[in-house]
Amino acid sequence: MRLDPRTPVLVGGGQVSEHDGGIEPVDLIAEAARAAAAEAGSHRLLESLDTVWLSRILSWPYRDPGLLVADRIGAAPRHTGYSGTAGSVPQVLLARAAEDIAAGRRDAVLVGGAESWRTLMKLRAQGSTPEWTVQPEIIAPAENLVPDVPMGAEAEKRIGFIRPSHIYPLFDDALRLRLGRTRAMHRDALGELWSRFSSVAAGNPHAWSHEALSARQITTPSPDNRMIASPYTKRMNSNNMVDQAAVLLMCSVEKATALGIARDRWVFPHASVEGHDTYAVAERPGLDRCHAMRLGGQRALDLRGVGLDDITYVDLYSCFPSAVQIAARELGLPLDDPARPLTVTGGLSFAGGPWCNYTAHAVASLSTRLRDDPGTYGLVTANSGYLTKQAVGIYSTEPPTGGFRRDYVQDEIDRVPAVRALDSYAGPASLEASTVVYARSGAPERVFLAARTPTGERVLAVSDDSADIDALASCEVGSLVVDVAADGTFHVSGATRRG
Repeated sequence: MRLDPRTPVLVGGGQVSEHDGGIEPVDLIAEAARAAAAEAGSHRLLESLDTVWLSRILSWPYRDPGLLVADRIGAAPRHTGYSGTAGSVPQVLLARAAEDIAAGRRDAVLVGGAESWRTLMKLRAQGSTPEWTVQPEIIAPAENLVPDVPMGAEAEKRIGFIRPSHIYPLFDDALRLRLGRTRAMHRDALGELWSRFSSVAAGNPHAWSHEALSARQITTPSPDNRMIASPYTKRMNSNNMVDQAAVLLMCSVEKATALGIARDRWVFPHASVEGHDTYAVAERPGLDRCHAMRLGGQRALDLRGVGLDDITYVDLYSCFPSAVQIAARELGLPLDDPARPLTVTGGLSFAGGPWCNYTAHAVASLSTRLRDDPGTYGLVTANSGYLTKQAVGIYSTEPPTGGFRRDYVQDEIDRVPAVRALDSYAGPASLEASTVVYARSGAPERVFLAARTPTGERVLAVSDDSADIDALASCEVGSLVVDVAADGTFHVSGATRRG
């Protein structure tokens, strides 16, 4: 098959996990870029880069980190760019790079990012500040390639329900109630799911943690595994306390050929599809659903004319267990197929969750799997916000018939009826899902819930009353009635107040 010289190919992926600490993000990216070039078999590729695009770095306020990276690796790019804060960014940037290469606008692109969050937090705890590069104000901020994903609608902000570590557990309780599980049954299922992820991380040389954990080790609270928000312990949360970087190098077939990059290094992006559910959590049709994932995943498969059975390798964005369970349901993937794990890295809890750049690690690991198993297909999902914005990518070592395809499913998503959310409501409501939030001491400190009014609207509410916390923590069914106040607090009907 004769390839169009403008066909985009991923030729190298580099990953760095720096446990000794102290290295600033742009230096980690440069190290990952050199590793990516080594995988491609061409360090001349770094000198040939015309574009450097990076995911938002939260551990240091660079103005244009792409310029610093380029200087460190000997590149002279015509264009640098930076993203807003969003976990779906790497897949979105890869899709844009593939489009631009196919159209002749670019020849060689670096997509990557890094965090030195673990080092930053250690220094902050000591009252110190890192002595990392500060770009002068004469350096213009890089072009913002991808905007921030809006997080925190009024219904969420008014009750302080804005942390992903509180909202994703609420989704998991909605899942539990739909499945008709007791809390103990659901906890055990989550432990088994996350244990399988930790086993994959144990075999991933680039993972932050290489310890395969049992389900009980993951679900049992302990001094180093405290409860965060039910049903999640610390080990079920994304681990952002890492110093990690990942870089992906993409170029045209023409450029790869000119640089002598071997054909067995080429991985072809086939399709990428994007879309977002409602930005307001309270407006979601179902708290255990993600229509952007359902419609985006199917569109990506359709664009390439393949089905799920044709996909050999999968990496579902895994910031929290509910994200994996919901994505798997929407895509039609079983949670426990030993022949096709739902991660190629081990996930954000164990492989590492460097804020906006995890998916770059996922695609780098996926590309290695595909090169080692030529002719197979891989699928990656990338998530932003509260299971809000999705990007789905399909890759293979075989070139795509008809070229790379990028599409959007927003029109279809917008046709799904939203729920009317009330920012202020007073009256009875029926429980839909809840999560108890715990203090660092291990004591429960408040409970958030989603509930439906008698006329079907959704309200979000909070209580720090011990009787309400106890009632929700022990509630096994979704038929509980609560009394919601106009200020966003609630009480369980008939609950006995204490102290």
